[in-house]
Amino acid sequence: MRSLAMSRSHPWVTLETLTPEHLSAVSIGGEPREFSGWQRVVQRMLGKMPSAHGLTTAQVYEAVSAARDRAEDVHVQVRTGGNPYTLYARPVLGPAADVHAVQLWAGPAGSRVPAPNPAVGGTWDLPSQTVRLPAGVTQLAGMPAHDYQPSMAIAELFHRWTGFDRHGEVLDLLYEPQPGASLQFDVTAGFSVRWRVSIRARDDARSRGAWLLIEDVGSADVTPQIPALERIALREAHRRAGTHLGVVQVEHSSISHWLTDPAPWVRWDNLPTPTDVFHPGDRARLSGVAERLRSGAAATVTVRALSYHGDYRPISLVLYPYPGYTGRQLAIAEFVRVDEPAPQAGPAAPIGEFTAGVTTRGRG
Repeated sequence: MRSLAMSRSHPWVTLETLTPEHLSAVSIGGEPREFSGWQRVVQRMLGKMPSAHGLTTAQVYEAVSAARDRAEDVHVQVRTGGNPYTLYARPVLGPAADVHAVQLWAGPAGSRVPAPNPAVGGTWDLPSQTVRLPAGVTQLAGMPAHDYQPSMAIAELFHRWTGFDRHGEVLDLLYEPQPGASLQFDVTAGFSVRWRVSIRARDDARSRGAWLLIEDVGSADVTPQIPALERIALREAHRRAGTHLGVVQVEHSSISHWLTDPAPWVRWDNLPTPTDVFHPGDRARLSGVAERLRSGAAATVTVRALSYHGDYRPISLVLYPYPGYTGRQLAIAEFVRVDEPAPQAGPAAPIGEFTAGVTTRGRG
């Protein structure tokens, strides 16, 4: 009971350093703070420790800065008006050994220091459309070592999360990185593990895309998120009908998210580059339907997709504009084998230079 009380009264604070110009609190003792001002959070933390009179935010910032700049643990003994206090600043590293956050703890010297929540940094690289994670991510529950990949498509990361419905917001930030844009949310990984994901967009000399921070803030007794009955029923109906729906980023010719079970005859995961799912000679044709979709119309395009046999085979993509398409360039796509009848969405007609395998579809 004493250690539990100590961990509650002296919790770890996670300060994100996802961009050079920002430093903010994203969690305290496992509770979200959604990019709160670090000074205010630290002042409140110190205000709950009356015997730490003399410990200042300047001293805390110095320890945090040292951990961030040197990418190593910092342990500082601070003399105060009461008992001496200890400051711990622990860097959270990303795939290139950059510091994505600093975990901070302060408490009376000699106290038992609780273990911080496992955390790891990640990056989203827009040019290659890959999420990169260090091997340390396997320390998080919900990411077994045999599932670890140093890089993956965003669709693969989404596929590991259950009960998540904010894909559109995440894709907006990742594909249109506006400096300073941020997003924080909780997801369920596996059956009952809760991850907190904090993201900041980056478009600078160092990175074009976003940096991520993933914290394991759940435990084995967390109640798993159960999908709504409607979602379960629709997924089962699609499975029985053999329907495979996904979200495709047409400009970059990649699969961003599966809305149903993935098409078993399309190799979309474990690829060096997510765009490898479509044949290089067909990607311009796929991106060429962007204007048609932007107008609100639907389209069908025949492209070659990678199979699990290692060759490219023709498939038909029935594309519909994703809500808010103008800013997202995302399309809802039905994946159909060419030897299967493609579903009709209205009268078909050629689209200019895309007569080879592309037909328009009516709005209805």
